[in-house]
Amino acid sequence: MDHKKDFPIFNKHKELIYLDSSATTQRPAKVINKLNKFHEEENANIHRGIYDLSAKATGQYEGARKTIAEFIKASEDEIIFTKGTTESLNLLAHTLPKLFKKKKEIVLTEMEHHSNIVPWQQTKMKLHFIKVKDNELDYEVAEKLITKKTAIVSITHVSNSLGTINKIEKIIKLAKKHGAIVIIDSAQSIAHQKINVKKLNCDFLVFSGHKTYGPFGTGILYGKKYILDKLQPFQTGGDMIKEVGLYKTIFLETPQKFEAGTQNISSVIGLAEAINYINEIGIENIQKHEKELTIYAIKELKKIPQIKLYTSKNQGPIISFTLGKIHPHDIASILNEHNLAIRAGHHCCMPLMKKLGIAGTARISLSIYNTKQDIDKLIKALKKAQEIFK
Repeated sequence: MDHKKDFPIFNKHKELIYLDSSATTQRPAKVINKLNKFHEEENANIHRGIYDLSAKATGQYEGARKTIAEFIKASEDEIIFTKGTTESLNLLAHTLPKLFKKKKEIVLTEMEHHSNIVPWQQTKMKLHFIKVKDNELDYEVAEKLITKKTAIVSITHVSNSLGTINKIEKIIKLAKKHGAIVIIDSAQSIAHQKINVKKLNCDFLVFSGHKTYGPFGTGILYGKKYILDKLQPFQTGGDMIKEVGLYKTIFLETPQKFEAGTQNISSVIGLAEAINYINEIGIENIQKHEKELTIYAIKELKKIPQIKLYTSKNQGPIISFTLGKIHPHDIASILNEHNLAIRAGHHCCMPLMKKLGIAGTARISLSIYNTKQDIDKLIKALKKAQEIFK
């Protein structure tokens, strides 16, 4: 599977080996072309415009909602457009706790991205964290922490720093046993494996468009409609109202009541085109390709002396490592000289890095445009980095 030709950036930068897809994926030509076409030929604001351009833009915007709903097996009225995973989680942290009068506990994990920790810290609820053991969640601890006092469980599907694929089905089942609401952060899984929200039975699922071959500034919040209907809007203003008086306002129904103001229309349409691209290739084919690459990368990385991999038994296409006493930033800098783009640092997971006893890691993340040849060049460059820091 070689889809590098689908991505214009590799035509411009022919030597580029891009291994930072968990930070953001590159965009295929069809997504870029869709964006350009909208801006050049179809630009108009949506909803209430009594003219052809506006009607067409509205149709494409709402059509994008349908495309994304079908992709995760949800209903259209359960899909809310946001700026990204971070805004989706902030929306939930701002609104969900108000539903609970007696339950005042939230369960998270030690491997969460800051965006799934900091918003919950702003609530008045007590936080508990499922511990990380051997780069995986300790499910025995989870069974002790998730109780009848638990209001919300919010957990990442795939760790953005470790690449661990968590057993979310197990966590969801445990949470449901105690009547807790479950939120799944699928930012690092949605473009890599099939997700069916109905089968999962999660209450909410969030992800970002720019990690899914789509544009920046787009995100999705899926939520069960009966819960969304109970929540108050996160933001208020135009386009989410039914009637406004001087002292009272009536909001529109879900999902429109959560989409205040002028939306990122073109990028939402571009995100739908990215989902179409994934569907054309087949999510199963993407998963197979990335799994083969991940196995190969781990095998080759293990051959390097003094390397430490932070991997697990159930590994996604993200691999973090340290290399002797070489600082991760120095590793990334040297790799950059060899046209290799990786990520280095704490990856917005400071609590996890502290738990691991390190300041940060070097991280590679794989996608459909990567090949075994990319891995071979990575290994060669890492060995050169070792020579420099002898």
